Amino acid sequence: MKKTLTLREKYLLDKRNQKIKILAIQIAVLVIFFGLWELLAQTEVIDSFVTSCPSRMIKTLKLLVRQDLFRHVGITLLECICGFVIATVLGTAIAVLLWWSKTLRRVLEPYIVVLNSLPKIALGPVIIIWMGAGYQAIIMMTVLICIIVTIMSVLAGFLECDEDKILLMRSMGANKFQILWKLILPSSLPNLISVLKINVGLSWVGVIMGEYLVSSAGLGYLIIYGGQVFKLDLVMTSTLILCLLAALMYLSVAAVERHLKRTR
Repeated sequence: MKKTLTLREKYLLDKRNQKIKILAIQIAVLVIFFGLWELLAQTEVIDSFVTSCPSRMIKTLKLLVRQDLFRHVGITLLECICGFVIATVLGTAIAVLLWWSKTLRRVLEPYIVVLNSLPKIALGPVIIIWMGAGYQAIIMMTVLICIIVTIMSVLAGFLECDEDKILLMRSMGANKFQILWKLILPSSLPNLISVLKINVGLSWVGVIMGEYLVSSAGLGYLIIYGGQVFKLDLVMTSTLILCLLAALMYLSVAAVERHLKRTR
């Protein structure tokens, strides 16, 4: 006999099927994109010297693997993770301080807005002079790009907390630290996850900008070098690797988000 599914089982089955359908469509889009790209290059509708193509990128990737691809990937990934962690932790700590002191928040708010609007690339020469022409300058560039957005986003989440709940905790004798730990941080958890997702993209932007300015290794260095010697295959291959690394980092944050949702 055919088993009759309950409403919950039907809902879970439909949800799983929907996920599979979306994943299949996403994979199909990638296959069609790269297939069309290769077809246009092979039929010379587009110039593969300028645009590269998947087959040439695969050859370039094999060559890089035999040389020092993993060293370049490791350097860029380490710089990105360091900048991401420092900016997130430091930005969250500063946001806590600004939430804690309304006077400090009012004093620093205009400066934060100005710093957020400042093109960070303009500080590149200054950063190199201060930090030296090494990975420290690249990490600093990443931190500068991420930290202001982190402060503003996390602080906005703190300030959106229900005032009635804060008043209730105060009436029950809770001090400011208890309010922060028991109410503000838990209620801001979805906002903190959103900040992490934003910082994933910004940290990669910061690292590549830093490697554009000063680097002797890394994926940004490969992109610059490839552009200088007109090796567009190297440029496109390095860019594709960057996309894959950024996607993996984003999926890691999404996995943390799903775990937190299950444990709440």
